[in-house]
Amino acid sequence: MVRLTVIDLLGKEVATIVNEELSPGDYLRTWNASNVPSGVYYYRMTAGSFVQTRKMLLTK
Repeated sequence: MVRLTVIDLLGKEVATIVNEELSPGDYLRTWNASNVPSGVYYYRMTAGSFVQTRKMLLTK
């Protein structure tokens, strides 16, 4: 099970980009961020016991 979410600085989940069972491989997903303002966000990827959170800057 793979889950990819976008989180704002207050810890609120802004978007869920992926939430499904995926087999190993490379994937490409597009996030339509037209409804959120520019700023700093975090994205969190969870796959099995693997969890990774990274920071990103959204500019419009």
